[in-house]
This record gives sequence, structure tokens and C-alpha cells, in this order.
Amino acid sequence: MAVNSLEKCVRELESQGFLLRYEHVADPYLEMAEIQRRVFANNGPAILFTNVKDCQFPVVSNLFGTLERSQFIFRNSLDQVRRLVQAKVDPSQILRRPWRHVGLARQALKMIPKRCSRGAVLKHRCELSDLPQIQSWPRDGGPFITLPQVFSQHPEQVGLLQSNLGMYRVQLAGGDYLANQVGLHYQIHRGIGVHQQAAKDLGKPLKINIFVGGSPAMTVAAVMPLPEGMSELTFAGVLNGERINMICQTGELPIYADADFCIQGEIIPDELKPEGPFGDHLGYYSLIHDFPVMRVTNVFHR
Repeated sequence: MAVNSLEKCVRELESQGFLLRYEHVADPYLEMAEIQRRVFANNGPAILFTNVKDCQFPVVSNLFGTLERSQFIFRNSLDQVRRLVQAKVDPSQILRRPWRHVGLARQALKMIPKRCSRGAVLKHRCELSDLPQIQSWPRDGGPFITLPQVFSQHPEQVGLLQSNLGMYRVQLAGGDYLANQVGLHYQIHRGIGVHQQAAKDLGKPLKINIFVGGSPAMTVAAVMPLPEGMSELTFAGVLNGERINMICQTGELPIYADADFCIQGEIIPDELKPEGPFGDHLGYYSLIHDFPVMRVTNVFHR
């Protein structure tokens, strides 16, 4: 059975002793990150912070902190992923010629995202400032989202199977950012960078959706080094054990239906602002550099 929501994942981890509820007030400024680092260093459980200071939302961390826990999360789909990898076949060829790959066709069908018209993520709205403002280190430029799923499409090659889902850190506040702006840190050779340049050449802003939560498979897919031209949504479908539900509305960038949050907006052409500093996991601060600005139009949540 697929673990297609973060809520379900949390319940299952807790039932097996893989998750600890932290019910004391936890400060998103430095304290939560320090707790997370200490627990991770001791191979501890995932943590559900149920009482985040000045925030209505809970926060979960350390989901993938041990191999054992990660294997448990994906216990129902790892064999399917392994079979596809060992086959050394372009997944698109399986979909085009399923009769040549009878044993893999069922798994390959899960790679096709499922279009829908509604989803739980659109149930509520909030402001950027309502989100957990997590700052991990004293000299960080502000609060960051460090496990975002940043979704974009080429402005002239629209389609779910041509989309890009990447994990690029998101600065929520601080520096020169206005209340409706966030910073996106990515390199120009990444999928989103190619999409932004294409939009810039057309003189248009690039629509962006930032997802947080949902199936753990989407989080993992966002960091996978997949072959060029292969959408991360296809890998997420196999790892999830079910097709990924995407809300598709005319004229709008698709939204991941089962996400916990969706920050909707657009990258403004030719506008850069200083992003950072950011305490990197390698043990040093990445310095301030100019990066693209995303103008936020909506923040949805379950």
C-alpha cells in the first residue's frame, strides 16, 4: 500500500517506534535545528514537533535519518524500483512498447502522473509569514525551507512528463525580500535554470510551484540525479507505489494534489536579490550571492 501522504507516513512511523513526538514549545529560531542535529548524530528517531513557537503548523524532521527508517517508509515499492533499475531500459520505451517488457509494464504505468481537478492541498490558504520560520544557524540570512519540491515547466514544452521537480533551498524572509517574495538558490544549468532562461528569452515570468510534504517519494524524487529529459514525477510514481496526482487547470501550472503546502508564484525576469548566508551541511556558511526572486501569489495548505 502506498504511503501517499506525510500524515500517513508519520502515523506509520510512530506505530513502529520510528518517530518521537516533541510536545514542548520548540523555537524555530536555532532550537529546533539543534535538537534535530543531536538526534540525527545519535541515530535517533524522526521527530514531530507538535508545538512550534508562534506557528499553527507542526513540523516533522529526520524522516530519512537512518537507512532502516528509509527502507521502512518505502518497504512496499523498493523491489519495483530495483527491477526497473536492473532492467537498464529507458522507462519511456516500456510505456511505448509494453509488450516487449511484460514483467515491467505494470510498474511503468505508475510512472505516468494522474491528472485531477482538485486536491486536499487547496483546502486552505495562509500567508508566507504563517509558515514555520526555521533558522538553523546564527548567521543564516533568514529562515529557509530545506526540503522543498520546486516544480517548473519549460514555457514552450508544457507537459507533466517534460516538467522538472528539483530541491533548491528557499529563503522565506530576511535580507531585501519583501513580504510576498522568496529567494530561490539554484544553478543555471539545472532544469529550472533552463526553464527560466527560456521564459526570459520570451520576456515572460516563469511560473513556479513549491511543494512541501505529501508522499516521501516526492521529496526523494526531487533530489534524484535522473537522466536528462526524464521527469522526476515518473520516478516518484514508482517509489510511491501509485501514480502521482497532479491538479491540472487550464492556464495554470500543475499542483501536486497530495502536498501539505504549495507556494505558488513566478520568477521575475531580470530581478536578483542577495540570498544567504546559509549554514551548509558540509560545515561552513555559503556566502551571500545574487539569486532569482520568486513573487508569491498564493500559499495553499491541507
